[in-house]
Amino acid sequence: MKDFFRRNGFWLLVIAFLLSVLIGISSALMGGNADPLSDLVSTITAPIRGGVSAVADWAGGVSRYVFHYGEMEQELRDLEEKVAELEGELREGQEAIQENARLRELLGLRSKRRDLTFESAKVTARSTDNWRSTLTLSKGEESGLQPGNCVITSTGVLVGVVSSHTAIVSTVIDTSMEMGGIITRTNSAGVLEGDFALMKEGRLKLSYLPDGAQLVAGDEVLTSGKGDVYPSGLVVGQVEGVFSDASGMNRYAVVAPEVKLDTLVEVFVVKDFDIVE
Repeated sequence: MKDFFRRNGFWLLVIAFLLSVLIGISSALMGGNADPLSDLVSTITAPIRGGVSAVADWAGGVSRYVFHYGEMEQELRDLEEKVAELEGELREGQEAIQENARLRELLGLRSKRRDLTFESAKVTARSTDNWRSTLTLSKGEESGLQPGNCVITSTGVLVGVVSSHTAIVSTVIDTSMEMGGIITRTNSAGVLEGDFALMKEGRLKLSYLPDGAQLVAGDEVLTSGKGDVYPSGLVVGQVEGVFSDASGMNRYAVVAPEVKLDTLVEVFVVKDFDIVE
């Protein structure tokens, strides 16, 4: 019914107007007295007049809706702008918190390891194949980095070693890894080595364990500094288990690194260190 009035409202209004004029003329000619024709016309036009009134009310409602919709649309745009502004402020606040945390960690590292001289660098890329585990740094030889420099996090955790290409770091799980390691609980020493199979699992091993060395899961592993090539006391990770090689003659420990290689953003290259006797 509403669709009918919506499509034909104009012509109904015209018809109602004409009938009203006809009634007025008829009434004037007949001295204002009602007659059967007037009554008939009035009866016929009553529904039409009601329909025209309904159409007028509907049109008024649509007009008010359109007006208020425009207001609400503007309010929505204002709210979206405010939300975007607040999100920007939140991001800035989170970045400031992260920066403060990083600076506190760095301050702690400097106070704990006064024997280290290091250069900060950003991680710009990671290896994308299954044959190696490397990081690319934002700095290289021009910043004093040299092959063999250890790379650590702001908390003193070992990340890896600078390779012959001084912007590339072979990580702690790379197959080229070879460094002295020590178990803090028992003081048992061994050699930290990368292993191809273990690298795929994000692990490395501590080989050449002394006979009778008692290792358990959870034992902390540090760099030993043996040979004075690398700093001592850098955190490597924790023992996950102890196994024997294929010959059954030698034992080794599988070590889970402490560093989270996938989330590293900034690292510190140890350019020099004091040899601890």
